[in-house]
Amino acid sequence: MKFLDQAKIFVKSGDGGAGSCSFRREKFIEFGGPDGGDGGRGGDVVVECVANLNTLIDYRYQQHFRADVGRHGQGRNKTGARGDDIVIRVPVGTQILDEDKETVLADLTLPGQRLVLLRGGDGGFGNAHYKTSTNQAPRRADEGWPGQEMWIWLRLKLIADAGLVGLPNAGKSTFLAAVTRARPKIADYPFTTLHPNLGVVYLDGEEFVLADIPGLIEGAHEGAGIGDRFLGHVERCRVLLHLVDGVEEDVAEVYRVVRGELAAYGGGLAEKPEVVALNKCDALTAEDIKAKLKALEDACGHAVLPLSGVSGIGLKPVLGALAEHIRAARAADPSVPAASAAFGQAKRASAGFGASAEEDDDEWVESPDGSWSPVGAHDEDIHEDED
Repeated sequence: MKFLDQAKIFVKSGDGGAGSCSFRREKFIEFGGPDGGDGGRGGDVVVECVANLNTLIDYRYQQHFRADVGRHGQGRNKTGARGDDIVIRVPVGTQILDEDKETVLADLTLPGQRLVLLRGGDGGFGNAHYKTSTNQAPRRADEGWPGQEMWIWLRLKLIADAGLVGLPNAGKSTFLAAVTRARPKIADYPFTTLHPNLGVVYLDGEEFVLADIPGLIEGAHEGAGIGDRFLGHVERCRVLLHLVDGVEEDVAEVYRVVRGELAAYGGGLAEKPEVVALNKCDALTAEDIKAKLKALEDACGHAVLPLSGVSGIGLKPVLGALAEHIRAARAADPSVPAASAAFGQAKRASAGFGASAEEDDDEWVESPDGSWSPVGAHDEDIHEDED
């Protein structure tokens, strides 16, 4: 299934039915009087927010949606039937914008949330409605009121608790695949990720949603690379995980480039809590890790966590830091639901992150062969050599 986060559609509510001009005709009743019924009301255009959807691809192949019209009134005081509503189902996090693509008409963030976007036209009155003591045989019957119509934009902003940002090839998709059951495309060339991916992290009995977006390059806010249009998918995140490629020569400059693009985009991304991690540490020596961690800490002003998404080393401390920020944000604003609840029955990641509470991934040493590994990883090999 393809990912689509913007769609332009035409919606129209149903027209109201016309009233009837009718008179009662029955044997032996000379003056039956008017008995024309009213017309039925047209159907509404309803937008419903549903779980387990994460794309607007359904609205790429059908752009016109019209509600049913109301039925006409009939004699014997028969009121016309009401037209059926048309329900447009959208994913959680969908915004409805006017045709100018700037005016936000609605923002649907809760599963089950419903909005009557356009109301159907009222039905016209039949001549029985106008019957009075002084006008006992009215011949007036009204047409139904027309429905409303408009072009609207649907824009999807995925709801996630944490968002991944960084340059292309920083290891974001590898990290997502390592900590969740998501299976994004992973390759050794830039811009492997062409659309956002979601995964659910399960850590020590808690779960949160992690969003991966395509990489940013310098000048993305001006359209360079894929641009910054996918940054809207991390606007709702409570915390950002900034992955920095440890193989880069100047990691501090790489960090500043991405931060500059976030600030240029706006939307409050530059003010969000941030966890910075140095990725691909398995390809570095212990001295290089120390130097690059120091450079990154000087650039961002807080602690930086080392990790390796390929080997799975250092994942739990990073997830723990993200979970701490998410818990604090939920406590500060409990009215906002958890992102995992917005997608119904979520796929959980491996429970291995919560199973080994004793392991400590905060300290790292250089292995005898020059590779990088956590403290105690080679104790078993040493004991085997002693034996």
